[in-house]
Amino acid sequence: MSKQKKKIHYAWWVLLGIALMVGLARGGIMTSGGLFLSPVTEELGIGMGSLSLYFSISAIVTMIFLPFAGKLMAKFNIRVILIVGVILQTGSFAMFGLMNSVWGWYLFCIPMAMGSVFVCQMAGPILINNWFKKHNGLAMGIMVASGGLFGAILQPMAGNLISSAGWRYTYIFLGLLVMIIVIPIVILTIRMSPQQKGLQALGSEEVTSNTSATETAVAKGVKASVAIKSSSFFALLIFFFCITAISSFGQYVAPFAMNIGYDVSFAGSAMGGWQIGTLVGALAFGVLSDKIGAKNTAIFAMILGLVPVIILITVPNNKVMFTVAICIYGFVIASVGTLGPLLTTALFGNKEYAQIYSTAVMGLAVAAMVALPIYGFIAQSTGSYTAILYAIAVMMLINIVSVTYAFIGKKKLEKAGHWN
Repeated sequence: MSKQKKKIHYAWWVLLGIALMVGLARGGIMTSGGLFLSPVTEELGIGMGSLSLYFSISAIVTMIFLPFAGKLMAKFNIRVILIVGVILQTGSFAMFGLMNSVWGWYLFCIPMAMGSVFVCQMAGPILINNWFKKHNGLAMGIMVASGGLFGAILQPMAGNLISSAGWRYTYIFLGLLVMIIVIPIVILTIRMSPQQKGLQALGSEEVTSNTSATETAVAKGVKASVAIKSSSFFALLIFFFCITAISSFGQYVAPFAMNIGYDVSFAGSAMGGWQIGTLVGALAFGVLSDKIGAKNTAIFAMILGLVPVIILITVPNNKVMFTVAICIYGFVIASVGTLGPLLTTALFGNKEYAQIYSTAVMGLAVAAMVALPIYGFIAQSTGSYTAILYAIAVMMLINIVSVTYAFIGKKKLEKAGHWN
């Protein structure tokens, strides 16, 4: 009995696999795109706004593909789905290194977006909800922190590689590197549910000791058909939209740095600082959510987010302050991956979580679709990023209101008898 208690629950091995997969795919592929914008536009003579449109196309594909992704993950073997997703995402990213026209980015961002839906967005929250009844917030935090950890390593490396070997080689190297590492990890660690290993989810034993078997067998929460028509869901969509638009600025940190006189190597180092902030923030937000709740943690994140925006508006030419601001900014945007799933669970429960979350994250896709090209065209037309930073500050204030309103809506759902 004592030996069984000391044995590591398989949920932690699943989390390790998720963390490595998401960390490498997000930190090495998804968040590194901004490092390539200036070098590619300069060499190929493409406008910043025109090239950044591929982010918008990716977002459109993501929005269209999200509902199908949830169904595919429920129907087919999760490992097969994720291997295909990894190949689509990393292979398409590597193909950017062979392109000579902006149409190449427009074309290959489509399969890249489809793959990233599985690998970076859907798999982690669904698997964690399946495997963790206890330490859910911590698990979400570790998953998001992994992106910061690997990003802190891969972003400066990518910046130096672009500087020394060129953007083409860097695209191909990063894409193949992530593919070769992640596929074996998926095969060895990922399982869809505890039942596939003859286990219960981590923490199920504690729940069972405090509740009846009937109560534990039924997940509590709001039905998806009711949830998506509620004021809470509308407020959650606004939060997802704004926080994604806020975090999308990460793709422009490198161009912003170079716009005010820094070189690509410093920009890569600054992005490394961003990823370190993400690493610390993800863990902090996971723990905070378990301690003070998702609502209070989200409000705290948005208030803190105003600090780096003010620094970047007032003293961007100071290297130390610039780096500090980017680190804090990375800390704050860690709330996207951590608080999104946790807010969804806090507002609507686990009864039909996958359906509700897969619909809510369409707000992320719409935001990326709108914000990224708008940022690009603003920078292209004004030659400055100041207006973008003011808009980000406004969106942080909107999010404080949205989160507060969402939880007022939750009380209405409870009074109406929908939360059961």
